[in-house]
Amino acid sequence: MPVYEYVCPSCKTDFELLRPITKMDEAAKCPDCEVISDRKLSVFASMLMGSDGAMLPMAGGSGGGCCGGGCGCSA
Repeated sequence: MPVYEYVCPSCKTDFELLRPITKMDEAAKCPDCEVISDRKLSVFASMLMGSDGAMLPMAGGSGGGCCGGGCGCSA
């Protein structure tokens, strides 16, 4: 089940809910003030540490992850 992130428009509390995809658009009440809250756009990045200590994108920096050139596939 995915984790969805929310932010309360009233008290500005950030919170997460573990819920099925079928319920991703259902209203979520803030755990602090119980006001109906808006789902946030969640983003993440996967990084690797290079031999020199620099952070590198896992896809090799060629954009798009697998089949974007970074995974070595022939798609």
